[in-house]
Order: sequence, then C-alpha cells, then structure tokens
Amino acid sequence: MISFPNAKINLGLYVLSKRDDGYHSIETCFYPVPWCDVLEIIPSETLSFSSSGNTIPGTEESNLCLKTFASLKASHNIPSVHIHLHKNIPIGAGLGGGSSDAAFTCKSLNTLFHLNLNQEQQENVVRPLGSDCAFFIQNRAVIAHEKGDVFSDQNCVDLSGYWIYLIHPSIHVSTKDAYNGIQPKANRKPIYSILQQPIETWKNELVNDFETSVFKQFPDIEKVKNKLYSTGAIYAAMSGSGSTVFGLFKEEPATLSFEHLQISQLLVKL
Repeated sequence: MISFPNAKINLGLYVLSKRDDGYHSIETCFYPVPWCDVLEIIPSETLSFSSSGNTIPGTEESNLCLKTFASLKASHNIPSVHIHLHKNIPIGAGLGGGSSDAAFTCKSLNTLFHLNLNQEQQENVVRPLGSDCAFFIQNRAVIAHEKGDVFSDQNCVDLSGYWIYLIHPSIHVSTKDAYNGIQPKANRKPIYSILQQPIETWKNELVNDFETSVFKQFPDIEKVKNKLYSTGAIYAAMSGSGSTVFGLFKEEPATLSFEHLQISQLLVKL
C-alpha cells in the first residue's frame, strides 16, 4: 500500500501560556499543503524499515513510523510489515513531516489490516507521538488548541486557487530554543476571526509568535520572508518554529534564488 504523507503550514501561531506538564498552550491554524513524502507498507515475515531521499536522523527506537506500528501491534496484534519511506519533506522545518508520516502509517495499517478504527480512535493512536500528529488523521484546515492536538472550526479557511511558495533555508532552528525566546501572552484576537477577514489584512494581524526571536537569531530567515513580500506575496510567514517560510500569491510568482543560502523549495497552486 502506497500513500503520500503531506506537510502543513501554520496560519498564525500564538503561544498563550506555559502548561504544568512542561508543554505550552498554543492557538494556530493548521493547513495541509502538498509537499509530500512517499510511504509504502507491505506485509512481511519480519518487521523492517528502510528509507531514501532526505536522511532521517535518530535511532530505530525513535522512528515515528515504527512507533506507530508498535502502538497498533500492542492493541490489535497486527502482523509484521516492511515500511519504506521516501523522505521529501525537509526535516525539522516547521512543516510537520514526521508527524504526517506517523499519521499516514496509522491510516495505512488501519486500511491494510481492516482494523475499522474511526477518526477519533486513530487520532488517539498517534496523539502521544507528537503534538501535531493527530491533525494529519483528518488532514484538513482546523484551529488547533492546547498542545496543538485539540481541534475546532474545521475547514475554517479555504486557500484554493492561491499559489503557495514554500522555501526552506538550510538553517536548523531548535524548537526548544525557539520556545525559550517566547514570552507567552493570553487574551489575543482569535485566529479564526482574523482568517475570516480579507486575506490582504492578514499581513498586519496574523502573526507567528516565534518570528521575533527566530528572526533575531537567524536574520536570513527574515530575509526570505521579506523577499516573498517584495515578489508580490499577499501574505508571508514562518511555519511553526521554523525555518520554512511560505508566501501566498494570487498569480504564479517568479522562482526565487538566494545568494549564499541553500534552499529547498516548492511552488504549487492550491
């Protein structure tokens, strides 16, 4: 069985408060975008995993596809499989690629072995593996709350027909360091309300709280955002805690290049 785990962007990202469990309460809009990995799962006599494309860091024990399999194996005693992941989505880029791989592993195993798990049950399988894993089960625009795994206002915005330009510079932003640079702030204008306004107003109101500290530490990321605006983007922002930046355009923009900055990029009409 072959599937295509896709990435997400954040339309606005508020860090509201520090939680007792060490996480932060956030508010954001997750929006799926078609930058995709390729995931193949086939029955096998023994459990195995292989990969191609971008190098996946970490050990087998930390691999989210294998952790998803182990979770389902414990509750449903499914047979062994071979998992091959061709990694296209940049890693540690604020695009949720690893979380998407976990969710699509769950969905594929659910289909392959006729487990008949509903959406909520599948979300509960992957929720412990990462804060945005559950989003990729339903994989449609939502407002996310709490750790990013409680959802409301499904299909809260539709960007169909817009061009999106995603640019990932060769810069690693530590999520921990990004949070350390944040001063949580509650009582904000709801992101859902901003998304209902004309997209031309987003530039001044739809903010990602991580940008201030991340741009200060990595000015090249801010330069990418500014270049998207100078190229005609009607809205541009960093996704998650970085380092990917995206721009939304009404018409197809020219392809950009950056001196002294290696990038991965995707330009596609939504």
